[in-house]
Amino acid sequence: MGKLQITNLECKICGKTFLPDQVDYVCPDHGNEGILDVQYDYDAICRQISRESLKQNFENTIWRYKPMLPVDPDSRVPPLAVGWTPLYNAVNLSQKLGLKQIWVKDDGRQPTASFKDRASAIAIVKGQEKGAKVITTASTGNAAAALSGLCSVMNQKNVIFVPETAPQAKVAQLLAFGSTVMLVKGSYDRAFDLCMLAATEYGWYNRNTGFNPYMTEGKKTAAFEICEQLNWEVPDRIFVSVGDGCIIGGIHKGLKDLMAMGWIEQIPKLIGVQAEGSSFLYQAWKNDEDVLTKAPVKAETLADSISAGLPRDRLKAMAAVRETGGEFVQVSDAEILDAMIGLSRGVGVFAEPAGAAAYAGLFKAVNEGHVGADETVVVINTGNGLKDIPAAMSAVEQSGTQPFRVEPELEPLKKIVSGWP
Repeated sequence: MGKLQITNLECKICGKTFLPDQVDYVCPDHGNEGILDVQYDYDAICRQISRESLKQNFENTIWRYKPMLPVDPDSRVPPLAVGWTPLYNAVNLSQKLGLKQIWVKDDGRQPTASFKDRASAIAIVKGQEKGAKVITTASTGNAAAALSGLCSVMNQKNVIFVPETAPQAKVAQLLAFGSTVMLVKGSYDRAFDLCMLAATEYGWYNRNTGFNPYMTEGKKTAAFEICEQLNWEVPDRIFVSVGDGCIIGGIHKGLKDLMAMGWIEQIPKLIGVQAEGSSFLYQAWKNDEDVLTKAPVKAETLADSISAGLPRDRLKAMAAVRETGGEFVQVSDAEILDAMIGLSRGVGVFAEPAGAAAYAGLFKAVNEGHVGADETVVVINTGNGLKDIPAAMSAVEQSGTQPFRVEPELEPLKKIVSGWP
């Protein structure tokens, strides 16, 4: 397949470049904030892979794009089917919102039921390339579950830091997969800080987003899939829920890769959707603030997966929106709950709150006149609704839907269904 095609790692703050073996994570001139961007030799990649060769590739995972990823071609990869999630033609939603076309990318169909499997797959490969005895991450739940599940099949020891308020379904995944789990008293940001300290103290391989530059590279695979599934006809806009900012940054990176290789002709506008109670990036974008100096916000939202007082990958997230002419949208928790029902009944996708936030953002943007009727839009659902059953039940309750309680006899049932067509 050829050799690894990384040319260098470039600091997003100062532009300084490093060879891959010079630094492990960040630019040393900026402490933990010096996030790096992975740069490639695109001409060399194009000699290994093409749009035409992909038509003959029946590897329906992220590894179909292996020459475009920052892993050694001979590295062992997790055997679970990460990636190539469905892209649904959401006809009902298109008609409801009056748009030309809405597609829904359902990453709730990943092995551990969230988008975060993409980055965790790369983390495990990179960690094992470095001979890591332990891989660690901090998470509100999904990144942790992704790392945990993929580590389990690779016999890779891992230590997970999550806030003690994380949904029980997500904690259950971690324990079932056999991870060492640290339930941290306090917010996600506190869990993140403790994880960073522990990784430094014990030399664990650090998967954390906004710190490990290779996590962006895993998440960019969704952009590759969207474009390939649309036969390389890119949409006008892609709506992405935003917490730490790594997903929208990854989508942006994937689109830039495809442009550099000449596989697409334009980059769609990227629309970042944040919960009102966790809207650091929305505020910074609206007020033209410097994300490196802006103070953290107090994050309070039922969408735990996008609850972040200080988005760790905020540089790449802001660049994704600004460089594509996109925008940030903020939505209330009530709007997110409505969107959970809207996706479920409109396209059959059961999304957790963070995943539904992207559709809530589209709904709001359309109603405010920010999306044209002739536009094609992709909405990314980042996690399955079974991740957070209490939130799902709140959404159902808010919609006014209730079950009927009936005796196990026909006559009581007839009273309920009387008059139905």
